[in-house]
Amino acid sequence: MQPIIIVLIILVVLVFIALVKTIQVIPQASAAIVERFGRYTRTLNAGLNIVVPFIDSIRNRIDLREQVVPFPPQPVITQDNLVVNIDTVIYYQVTDARAATYEVASYIQAIEQLTVTTLRNIIGGMDLERTLTSREEINAALRGVLDEATGKWGIRVNRVELKAIEPPTSIQDSMEKQMRADRDKRAAILQAEGVRQSEILRAEGEKQSSILRAEGEAKAAALKAEGEAQAIRTVFESIHAGDADQKLLAYQYLQMLPKIAEGDANKLWIVPSEIGDALKGLSGAMGNFGPMGGGSGFNPQNTGKDSGNGTGAADKAAAERREQPPID
Repeated sequence: MQPIIIVLIILVVLVFIALVKTIQVIPQASAAIVERFGRYTRTLNAGLNIVVPFIDSIRNRIDLREQVVPFPPQPVITQDNLVVNIDTVIYYQVTDARAATYEVASYIQAIEQLTVTTLRNIIGGMDLERTLTSREEINAALRGVLDEATGKWGIRVNRVELKAIEPPTSIQDSMEKQMRADRDKRAAILQAEGVRQSEILRAEGEKQSSILRAEGEAKAAALKAEGEAQAIRTVFESIHAGDADQKLLAYQYLQMLPKIAEGDANKLWIVPSEIGDALKGLSGAMGNFGPMGGGSGFNPQNTGKDSGNGTGAADKAAAERREQPPID
């Protein structure tokens, strides 16, 4: 009984192993390469697959999703003989599992080496300044070369990105000094432009203010002159309407004399020559009223011989005032 049980157990184990090798479950977004006696037979897609046990074997399982592979910094010489270190990141996807298995031994290593050689060819035709400012151009050129070369390997390169471009330390110091000088220059230019604009605006404001002030003063002077002219016209019309005689005019003239002498700064008095005519007119007007209070009458015909209050005394006093030297 024991040998039979042992044989049965062996058969069960063999059947189980055969079932395991027969049924192959492939995950989603994956593929498997099947070989029969070392020769490619077919590619298993996602899902449940049946193979011949002990005859068919799974050679390789490949992930069909997009892969991201960063490569270490690579030294590259620019056109102006400067060594820069460039980090790259490759985004690729396997589109043909059979080609990726049989057309290249290790597609990851092949992509890395192809990236390095392509970078050296591209950067070798650029100087340092263009290299630092032409990342998009470098990415596009590198992606085009890699996509064309890896097509026969069953791989599609979706994107290529340059992570960092590191020039030598001495060049970095020089570039920082240059950028600092450029920033200082731009700041000085902006400050000068601001001062210039401020001065222009201030000058424009002063100009407008002066124009407005001058216009205001001109209008005020015109209004004042118009008012004075209107006042003179009114007075002149009133005098003519009232038919004023010489006596009233002489009296008004004498009333204006105290206003002429007003002010502390008046050190020089100028007595008009018409003062005598005004006094004569006033004395004549007063003489027409006759003697007042029993005193002697006021004779307008007095020629100056009498020492009284005649017009001769007034003329003499006016003459003396005209001959009096100015008081400093």
